Amino acid sequence: MRREMSRQERLRLSGVHKSYGRTPVLRGVSLSVPAGSLVGVVGENGAGKSTLLRIAVGQLAPDRGRAERAGTLGYCPQRVRLDEALTVGQHLRLFQAAYRLPDLGRANELLETFRFADCRQRRTRELSGGTRQKLNLTLALMHTPDLLILDEPHQGFDWDAYERFWAVMEKLRNSGCAIVVVSHLLHDQDRFDTLHHLRAGSLHPERRAA
Repeated sequence: MRREMSRQERLRLSGVHKSYGRTPVLRGVSLSVPAGSLVGVVGENGAGKSTLLRIAVGQLAPDRGRAERAGTLGYCPQRVRLDEALTVGQHLRLFQAAYRLPDLGRANELLETFRFADCRQRRTRELSGGTRQKLNLTLALMHTPDLLILDEPHQGFDWDAYERFWAVMEKLRNSGCAIVVVSHLLHDQDRFDTLHHLRAGSLHPERRAA
């Protein structure tokens, strides 16, 4: 019998299976992410972390099981997908229209926080890898989502940008956002309320906050 999502849940994966051809990648993965929580997912390269997140956001259908979401979604994929010919400002206006935002107040705040406001008129192809990732992250955050799913979101960041990223995550969590982060960095792991290890196609809880 299917159990309905609780009012506090923002993401629920129930018995998710996924294979590519005859190769199983996910074997009955289940996960519940409530509002106001910061959840980490770690695993070796090729463990299926990106597949798991693509199913979580609805980009990929599971072979079996369910992925349910509640509220507005923000997603930052591992591979930055931006239009090389557009400027930073043009990307912001494009996403403003897509999100139906009345203004760019939050986006401008994020540009200042991540210290790339001076890049507003620069085209994406002119940006460094770290700055491209800052833009990718800003586009996922600028509509203040209820559920935020991030795949290696701070790749290419220097230490200052890395610390600023986690300060933003803490503020979002405290405001009630549910956040899922895939990371391979060991020093990230103490930042999570719940940490899960994806191995052999299954998700294993590693630690819960006291």
